[in-house]
Amino acid sequence: MSSFFQNKGITYTRSAKVSTSSLPWIEKYRPRSLDNISAQEETLITLRSSKDNLPHMLFYGPPGTGKTSTILALSRELFGPELMKTRVLELNASHERGIDVIRERVKNYARSFIINDINKKGPGFKIIILDEADSLTKDAQEALRRTMEKYSELTRFCLICNQVSCIIPALKSRCTLFRFKNIGTENMRNRLAYICEQEGISYYQETLDELIKGSQGDLRKAITWLNNASKLHINDKVTVETIKETAGIVPDDVINGLIESAASKSYDKIQETVSDVIASGYFAKQIIEQVFFQVLKDLRFNEKHKFNIGERLGIIDKRLADGACELFQVLSLMCTISENMD
Repeated sequence: MSSFFQNKGITYTRSAKVSTSSLPWIEKYRPRSLDNISAQEETLITLRSSKDNLPHMLFYGPPGTGKTSTILALSRELFGPELMKTRVLELNASHERGIDVIRERVKNYARSFIINDINKKGPGFKIIILDEADSLTKDAQEALRRTMEKYSELTRFCLICNQVSCIIPALKSRCTLFRFKNIGTENMRNRLAYICEQEGISYYQETLDELIKGSQGDLRKAITWLNNASKLHINDKVTVETIKETAGIVPDDVINGLIESAASKSYDKIQETVSDVIASGYFAKQIIEQVFFQVLKDLRFNEKHKFNIGERLGIIDKRLADGACELFQVLSLMCTISENMD
């Protein structure tokens, strides 16, 4: 797989009002044109050939693979930095997910006519970007479907989501679907090394390995962690320990301790270990993810055991998202692991 960003020939626009040195690195190193994005070859070919008459689009795939960056880069090429301010509306659907937002803000913008400026050239349509569209309610998606149909001559929609299964069929049938692939390990390593070089950051090779492992293919997350860790190492090298501390990654010995407590088959031992880990301030969702990845590599679990644990983890993950007690949910997972351990 080719790299997500091209390491050579990258250009960044410098705002007259905001210096790039004050920007978070995920914005500072965001690609500014389609030429800077090279991991999604099929998507880029289709978008370049459709510039003059874009369809409604649905971008889906894992987080941190460049979905938002791609549509913003395309919009910048179509309209230019100035015209883009009036021709592109970007909304985060996870924050504005109800039907009222679709009926009012989105519909009003979609039906507004374009006022052509003789000095500003651009295609005869606007673009509405709905990020995290899989968070939209079903009623909001139904309302959006009607808006897309009615104002398609004036406005193109770009829906962005991680879970395409959460988008209703009526919306998917009205969009051209673009699947974004995972960024490879070496591509992430090259990009992170490039950023370190540009920022003058010293690092150990193991530091990049930890960033790649902990972020699980999410380049945006890895860059954010590196940005945070660099502030603690101004004159020395960024270490693996700093990455783990700033990212909230649970140390391997803590995860192994949880697994071994489950192997003891003693509820008192499991409860004591889980209570100590939660009291240390580690995020429960991070704990269960790392525990499960460790289970997948552990030879003491057969395929049936892993299935049972994975099924339980899905239930626990939903409960945590709904605000359940972290201690009880991690304890529940460890008890399930204990029951499925030979």
